[in-house]
Amino acid sequence: MNAISETNFSFSGQTGFYRGKVRDIYYFEDKLVMVATDRISAFDVILPKPIPDKGQILNTIATTHLLATKSIVPNWFISSPDPNVTIGLRCQPIPVEMVVRGYLVGHAMREYKQGKRTLCGVDLPEGMKENDPFPEPIITPTTKSAVGHDIDISRGEILKNGIVSADDYEEMERKSLLLFHKGKEMASLRGLILADTKYEFGKNNGKIFLIDEIHTPDSSRYFYKDDYAQLQNEKIVLRQLSKEFVREWLIENGFQGKVGQAIPSMTAEIVASISNRYHELFEKMTGKKLNTSNSADISERIKRNIVNSLK
Repeated sequence: MNAISETNFSFSGQTGFYRGKVRDIYYFEDKLVMVATDRISAFDVILPKPIPDKGQILNTIATTHLLATKSIVPNWFISSPDPNVTIGLRCQPIPVEMVVRGYLVGHAMREYKQGKRTLCGVDLPEGMKENDPFPEPIITPTTKSAVGHDIDISRGEILKNGIVSADDYEEMERKSLLLFHKGKEMASLRGLILADTKYEFGKNNGKIFLIDEIHTPDSSRYFYKDDYAQLQNEKIVLRQLSKEFVREWLIENGFQGKVGQAIPSMTAEIVASISNRYHELFEKMTGKKLNTSNSADISERIKRNIVNSLK
């Protein structure tokens, strides 16, 4: 199975380069080129083997949702000249991620199981069980860490420390809830429930823009809508489409990104199973099968399409 773990291009007019956990970013004066590779991360650690087609799946889903939400908040998207590539407006990132949670799942559930009833300054109801819905979606922001895990933070701490102005935070908060509502609507049409997600924002000429990916399986969790109520009432493990199954596999094998823990072996079977789950989510979210006919020479294709788009 063919996969691309990194790119090392050099373009005319390029002013910088940054390699994130999953994406390779090429900077230009007023825009950037973001390449979604097949790298996969969990617990803020890049796993040793890439997942075939993952980058194309993430980029295609993100593009669909960026286009569908432009009327809610302006975003950085300009074009997608290649299945793995987005070209967008260069913005100054705001160092806060807006995590919107509609259900008690993932990190929130792990904290809840430890007896915590406040998360990022938000009070959590008593008596909840895993995957229960919150009465209303909540926002539990994190600060972006240059190295290691993102850090939970409250609205009050953000404003007290001047990380974001009150006006900007209120706009980000309001826009995040509107985006989450739109994401839920789009998911529902495909028989899914958007359980939680995160949004990142940046500024260009003083205006707030939505940046990075949106509503992908790397940034969001989805449940199947048809049997959610029955499985939840019977306390049976829910079917979900997200990267959470990768985290669960790592936890089962003794890894949560902590010092001294070793990443479990990623066999060919494990890699193929993760790729299959990404394909499943893509097909469920789009109603289409992924086009993999042009994946034989991914790196050369990506470079060619970027060069042609920059002419």
